[in-house]
Amino acid sequence: MSFNTFGKLFRFTTWGESHGPAIGCIIDGCPPLIDLSDKDIQTDLDKRKPGQSKFTTQRKESDKVQILSGVFEGKTTGTPISLIIYNQDMRPKDYASIKNKFRPGHADFTYFKKYGIRDYRGGGRSSARETASRVAAGAVAKKVLEKKLGKRFSVSGAVTQLGILGCDTSNWNKKIISNNPFFCPDKSMIKIWEKYLLDIRKSGSSCGAIIEVRANGVPAGLGAPIYSKLDMDIASAMMSINAVKGVNIGSGMSSAQLSGEENSDEISVKKKKLKFNSNNAGGILGGISSGQEIIVSFAVKPTSSILKSKKTIDKFGRNTSISTKGRHDPCVGIRAVPVGEAMLACVLLDHYLMNKAQCM
Repeated sequence: MSFNTFGKLFRFTTWGESHGPAIGCIIDGCPPLIDLSDKDIQTDLDKRKPGQSKFTTQRKESDKVQILSGVFEGKTTGTPISLIIYNQDMRPKDYASIKNKFRPGHADFTYFKKYGIRDYRGGGRSSARETASRVAAGAVAKKVLEKKLGKRFSVSGAVTQLGILGCDTSNWNKKIISNNPFFCPDKSMIKIWEKYLLDIRKSGSSCGAIIEVRANGVPAGLGAPIYSKLDMDIASAMMSINAVKGVNIGSGMSSAQLSGEENSDEISVKKKKLKFNSNNAGGILGGISSGQEIIVSFAVKPTSSILKSKKTIDKFGRNTSISTKGRHDPCVGIRAVPVGEAMLACVLLDHYLMNKAQCM
């Protein structure tokens, strides 16, 4: 299977399957002399790992990462960084009863049609378990950006809509986001979301979510027109995440409803300091960063593995029905927050390195 590598100068290749012995990634293009330890990566992996609350899958994985290469005496060497995460709580037997059936909404049917073989153990390579490797790569990207851009740089994500229930993002607070199981930025919605998702889980169904990721401290000038625009690569990165079905940069789809006066982000100078009066562009103009906060949001569809019986076919072309047992997230979008942060960090570092190579 090809196309398992992401990025141009900062590149990572992920490998492994959901219920195989291990997953991991190889990072190439990381600058040397960056302080890096297992702990630096583990912090982000702990945000994504399963089994942390009653609102996520109860699969128990510590997601403990081990650096195998590319780091010496606590610093990156400029050579490939190899990372491994051993799977611990595999239960392939949970999928034995559906090994010949295609789960609606999953990649079972399309993988089988393309390759003629299917790893039925939780979807194998198509499982969202693969995203742990991306989070590990993103943690490395963050460390590099923090050193190169300083303390002003940060990436933070949150769930801004759970199913049909949105929230107020005007008081974006990282402490609130990190201290509730939904990564919700609006304290007043946490209890409401809790009841809503518990009811969905008890009914044997699932719901989708919208995740927003913001990056601050990004300098103006990142992006390479015409065919490697910053927003183009960000959108591609987010669409590569499992279950993502739509991406907005800044006002995104809503910009179609605005007038020219409303949509244009007016610019002024006060005391030699540049000021934008709004940020409908999401910090990107003409595919190049403007120096404003970069804002991207993406929609995650409802988890396709549900207890309710659904019609499908088997690999022999016969009509049948399926009910997916096992351990599944009632809303897979919740754990997509650190994945979105990681992918944005990887794109920003990639473009930082390209810009430095050409313009600095």
